[in-house]
Amino acid sequence: MSEEKNEKLDKSRQQNEQIEEMGQVLLEENEKEYHIQLLSIIGEVEGHECLPNNSKTTKYEHVLPKLAMIEDSKETDGLLILLNTVGGDVEAGLAIAEMIASLSKPTVSLVLGGGHSIGVPMAVSADYSYIVPSATMVIHPVRSNGMFIGVMQTYRNMEKIQDRITRFIASHSKMPQKRIEQLMLDTSQLVKDVGTMLEGEEAVKEGLIDETGGICQALHKLYKLIEKEKAQKS
Repeated sequence: MSEEKNEKLDKSRQQNEQIEEMGQVLLEENEKEYHIQLLSIIGEVEGHECLPNNSKTTKYEHVLPKLAMIEDSKETDGLLILLNTVGGDVEAGLAIAEMIASLSKPTVSLVLGGGHSIGVPMAVSADYSYIVPSATMVIHPVRSNGMFIGVMQTYRNMEKIQDRITRFIASHSKMPQKRIEQLMLDTSQLVKDVGTMLEGEEAVKEGLIDETGGICQALHKLYKLIEKEKAQKS
């Protein structure tokens, strides 16, 4: 077997391992020859505590170093984020969202299936966001488990956390903070919870997501953003 074939097999093996281990892969076979990192945020976002082995999780200790590598890489031209998440740890999700928002590389997000709870800030953190028509996004108040020592103090702390989330969403989307809070506290939509579920087109109408579309539209938008950045640098 030729060296070229061996190299291709090794590369394919490494890509498969990356997909299996972390849901990440480098997209570089496009006509533009751009190097695009693909990041998947799937299942529940795992924070400081480990979730059960039977749960699909995205570990923030894997995602944060990867985002730092993307920012530092000369070869990476852009980042595509695929989201199908129920949410998870608030601080871990916000940390990922802030990292994505602070990248200098062009970024595009695509919500597939669902982008619920803390998945909302991660979806809007990209330079441009897409959602497929059948996907949904749930906006609801911050929840907390465990013992409450001082009820009023705990409530105020939760309010502050909630304010951090709504401010981030408002500053990275076209939806005003007041409207986010209205949807967050709606009692008429969810049977077992307070909040609002937005379908694909509703999320766009509300200004939460930029556009409805799929993988084709998301990649083409990312190519355009990369082209624009390269033109500005030249």
